[in-house]
Amino acid sequence: MKFQDLLAYQKSFSLAMKIFEITKLFPKEEMYSLTDQIRRSSRSVPTNISESYRKRVYPRSFHSKLTDSDAENSETQVWLEFSLKCNYYINESIYNELINESNEVGKLINYMILNPQKFGVAL
Repeated sequence: MKFQDLLAYQKSFSLAMKIFEITKLFPKEEMYSLTDQIRRSSRSVPTNISESYRKRVYPRSFHSKLTDSDAENSETQVWLEFSLKCNYYINESIYNELINESNEVGKLINYMILNPQKFGVAL
């Protein structure tokens, strides 16, 4: 199996792409702050998932990279909240949709953390 086959990777990549498209509409004064931060954190989620899968022969590295991914997912949620509250760069409907997707990604990451053997990690 390739890391691209992992459901957590697929859903987190999709979420990062949605965030990328939505942030194209953010004000230019946010380019190097909110826009950059939310894009970076959302892109780090699938990146860390892919790295964890490649490091699955090292259980501690697998776990570490997944917890990094989970942390980046949480950071993305904070930036989404700022996006909602800062002059409503996104509306509540979009916010709820993205937060729900992020929560789902978090559950999938947590499943991987709690069930490493299902992903080829030798315990």
